[in-house]
Amino acid sequence: MTEDRAESADAARSPADVDQLHKLVLQSLDDDQAQEVVSIPLAGKSNIADHMVIASGRSTRQVASMAVKLADKIKEQFGRIVRVEGLPAADWVLIDADDVIVHIFRPEVRNFYNLERMWAFGDEANVSAARG
Repeated sequence: MTEDRAESADAARSPADVDQLHKLVLQSLDDDQAQEVVSIPLAGKSNIADHMVIASGRSTRQVASMAVKLADKIKEQFGRIVRVEGLPAADWVLIDADDVIVHIFRPEVRNFYNLERMWAFGDEANVSAARG
């Protein structure tokens, strides 16, 4: 029964809710001085999420701090408990908020995996820098 409720809640999310979540993610990362923030639209290209956001922190401490703050803000404003992976090492932290997936890296790790290139779908115009 819990799964049925979760599925109906997912189905009830409007595009406006997704946009608000996306804006919250970008604003939180900007507030915490994330570097090289990139947003990749996935709607219509993948069913894992509508947006993927990739950002860098200067240190493991900053990466972890940004991830924890973002997860707390999403819970506070949207009532969602997000899944967070990679927090203990904080070289690469993944935050899965269903409609928006966030990757926060240390710069060296980000360069190694180069997710932007992998998820650009051959269309660099769809990858937008979300710099403030």
